[in-house]
Amino acid sequence: MSQAPVLSSDREAIERVIQTYIDGGVSGKSSDMKSAFHENATIHGYLGADLIAGPIQVLFDWIDENEPASELTGEVAAVDLCETIATVRAECHNWGGHRFTDMFTLLKTDGEWKIISKVFYLHPEE
Repeated sequence: MSQAPVLSSDREAIERVIQTYIDGGVSGKSSDMKSAFHENATIHGYLGADLIAGPIQVLFDWIDENEPASELTGEVAAVDLCETIATVRAECHNWGGHRFTDMFTLLKTDGEWKIISKVFYLHPEE
């Protein structure tokens, strides 16, 4: 079975979606990141011993309840893309003094890439 070529425009669009998410963390406003997510997106991960799981509104509420992460830097570490689906691993440093690894699944729907799910890992303090 042959695979269609991955378009650089898709990869760039995916990276822009992830940057929109990161920019929302920097500003501390969920409204700045909402466009990156599908309306039915979900989130899962542990903050300490607490499992954070549910609709993406859980993330939006957390963003709005906390301070902006003005020192946050993030990078796309890996992208795996097949037609209309993709996975992305992003490394986020200094999000309120913490380091996170995020795994995203994305779906291209109506010509736009949207995050469908976010799973995160909070690295132990160094």
